[in-house]
Amino acid sequence: MSAPNRATLWGRTLVDELEKGGLEAVCISPGSRSTPLTVAFAESDLEVFSQLDERSAAYFALGRARRTGEPTALVCTSGTAAANFHPAVIEANQARVPLLVLTADRPHELRDSGANQTIDQVKLYGDAVRWYAELPDPEADERKVRSLRTTAARALAETVGTPAGPVHLNCPFRKPLEPTETGAVPDSFAATPAGRGRTGAFVETDRGRPTLEDSSDAVADLADALAAADRPLFVAGPADPVERRDLEPATVFAVAERVGAPVVADPLSGLRFGEGATDGPVLGGYDAYADVAPEPDVVVRLGASPTSKPLRTALAAADADQYLLDPAGAWREATFTATDLLAATPSSVLVGVRERLRSAGDDAGADDEWLERFERAERVRWRCRDEALEPSALADAPFEGAVLATVFEDAPDPATVVVANSMPIRDADRFARPRDAELTVLGNRGASGIDGTTSTALGAGSATDDPLVFVTGDLSLYHDSNGLLAVQRCGVDATIVLLDNDGGGIFHELPIADFEPPFTDQFETPHGLEFERLAALYDLEFERVDPVDFAAAYRRSIESAGTQVLAVRFDAEASHRRRGVLAERTETAVADALERGR
Repeated sequence: MSAPNRATLWGRTLVDELEKGGLEAVCISPGSRSTPLTVAFAESDLEVFSQLDERSAAYFALGRARRTGEPTALVCTSGTAAANFHPAVIEANQARVPLLVLTADRPHELRDSGANQTIDQVKLYGDAVRWYAELPDPEADERKVRSLRTTAARALAETVGTPAGPVHLNCPFRKPLEPTETGAVPDSFAATPAGRGRTGAFVETDRGRPTLEDSSDAVADLADALAAADRPLFVAGPADPVERRDLEPATVFAVAERVGAPVVADPLSGLRFGEGATDGPVLGGYDAYADVAPEPDVVVRLGASPTSKPLRTALAAADADQYLLDPAGAWREATFTATDLLAATPSSVLVGVRERLRSAGDDAGADDEWLERFERAERVRWRCRDEALEPSALADAPFEGAVLATVFEDAPDPATVVVANSMPIRDADRFARPRDAELTVLGNRGASGIDGTTSTALGAGSATDDPLVFVTGDLSLYHDSNGLLAVQRCGVDATIVLLDNDGGGIFHELPIADFEPPFTDQFETPHGLEFERLAALYDLEFERVDPVDFAAAYRRSIESAGTQVLAVRFDAEASHRRRGVLAERTETAVADALERGR
């Protein structure tokens, strides 16, 4: 590795090692102290994205990594630039998204000196990262360069460990930062083992994933419990990127069908949509009938905690053995009612369970009416939803859930659909019917913030040729409006569905809505923003759409090139009432159907 000076040597060596280790993309925010890294990445064969705003850049990288399941790198200069990465690092930690964060820093002697743009960046992100390393000062020393290559290889491997997540490398640089010739790096250094590196990664890391043998006691216990259960239930919560990649839906469906278990699948689980989603026992309408559904006696839980509050409440109240399957052995069940934690990949556990059930013969299986009762409730739920979506019903009582239903019913196959937090993800959970289409549905449910969702969506879109649909509320779009620059700057096209209810509509679901003041000014916070102007700023097509006409406008956008913002205006309080009426009607209809079916 030849270089005109030490800082350039360090940047080129680090990037060379990351590229050899399999890194494919980096998102860079401009700055001076990060010049050696920026120049090295620009000279590489990696895909380089440039983002002006560090917070948006971090969420863009997170969205790309969430979509691919592989790490995306981030680069910024020193000071508060690095602090602006922090929200996305927290989300990556909570949601197990692989992210490699490279923060440039002032040299050690300038710390705690009052030097400009110098803050304490040592372990800046605390325990929100899987691993942290402080790089030594650049030097043309063989041992130090071997250490640099080893650190780069280790960092990349740590991002996809168990669990996957963010890794932070803090990178101090002294001037000159540009590739200016200083003579500090001898020409002969490029021929040394440290300078030239190895053919592949300097250190190849082969990570195993925690598994349980088919013969293990835990697998046997779970298989026996399912075989003996009268009312088994599978619950699939939001899946992290590596989990989604590793899990075979067919394995889940095969075990569930073998024991007669319904599979209630969160829209972010990777199981509600795709091959087999409409053939097997996959259910998506549970939010509307969890309160009146029969109680399970054995529950198998995959992924993180479900989005649906009624489902979480029903699971907390169930007198059932609940098995959490998590390769990291982490606790992701906030009601603390689970009985067993199996620290292994769900696929390894379920393959073992399937084999044991096969050897058990035909004796295993639920009560004959158990699955049928859930399927009956599911049919009633979607019938009630469809009635609420009739044009005449929408004309009289429009609500955001109708838009989410249409988004998923009419999304292209395949497509990437990113849903923002607050009401959009909850309405997706309530109103998106399972579908035999390859929809990759993503959302930031690790820390569940509204920040960065636009950038997350555009980052996900940058990683695939699939059409991109992004559903967002008005506050979420406002909060990350800087992220819209990626449409032009990073070449990402999208259909952006904007649910504009002029404020925080989700707060209508909380008791504070009955307290006025301070509800309107301090919680709902109407803003009066005209998003046409925001679209014009970023050269996006904008259309204000009536709820009754949304389906047609949505189909036009899907078939069109470029990025369109489809803004649908709602009254938050009226939508809240409409959801409540529909929920009561559905719950009553389901209860009647279950009663008649006995």
